[in-house]
Amino acid sequence: MQLALTLVSPARGAAQGALAGLAQALAGAQARVKEPRPLGPLAIDVAVEAEGETAVREAAEGALAGRPIDVCVQPWNGRRKRLLVADMDSTIINVECLDELADFAGLKPHIAAITERAMRGELEFETALRERVALLRGLPVSALQRTFDERVRLNPGARTLVRTMAAGGARCVLVSGGFSFFTGRVAAAAGFHAERANVLIEESGTLAGLVAEPILGREAKLQTLLQEAEALDLALSEILAVGDGANDLAMIEVAGLGVAYRAKPIVAAQANARVDHADLTALLHFQGYRDSEFVTD
Repeated sequence: MQLALTLVSPARGAAQGALAGLAQALAGAQARVKEPRPLGPLAIDVAVEAEGETAVREAAEGALAGRPIDVCVQPWNGRRKRLLVADMDSTIINVECLDELADFAGLKPHIAAITERAMRGELEFETALRERVALLRGLPVSALQRTFDERVRLNPGARTLVRTMAAGGARCVLVSGGFSFFTGRVAAAAGFHAERANVLIEESGTLAGLVAEPILGREAKLQTLLQEAEALDLALSEILAVGDGANDLAMIEVAGLGVAYRAKPIVAAQANARVDHADLTALLHFQGYRDSEFVTD
């Protein structure tokens, strides 16, 4: 079968420079390497003939271990996805909104520790969310806007990723175990078509310490992906899902291309590809987009 092996690095020329040693490693995996195709100064595509993806991925990752290069191996055909489902906190944006909101209540270290455990899969997500939100009872609602204004930033490449995929005909959906106050604003800033998230309950200008039920967690993220696919009559192979935490794992596992972005170990171990070094435009390179096709501001 023909596979696409894509290398992306934040270091200019690093991906191209790794090709010589990579070819030898792939030969050892009974893979035949064809002519490489530069996608830009930071990325390169290589067509590979091999019996399966696993041996090629393992050989490539082994050969590139220790280098700042992200690797993606997948079937060559059908690489350009028609649906993007993306997590928000620490994926599309730079922070965990709940942790930053907690900072205005003087509780960031305590709440951030719970968040970290939940994202690693050590705590049940819904229970951990209720516990953290309860601690914020009485916090002025104005802290939400302050958190967004002062702390929330799109991660590098996020807007280019979404706008380029949208221009290519893909539907882009932001799905978060966080809160609708933030997803609505982030979706608008990045160019998503739709967003799904939890709703914080307010009372008399303060947070009530409650989140509306049912809570959007791991299974709800998966269901969102499946519902969007059904509405668009898409096969799972036509979907790209990206996230960083344990509550993203179900949607990452079923997507045709599931990507772990700066992810927790439990997610990185199960994803089709990881982005540990490059920015979010790596997801465009993984789909075979050249830099010249990117939609940028």
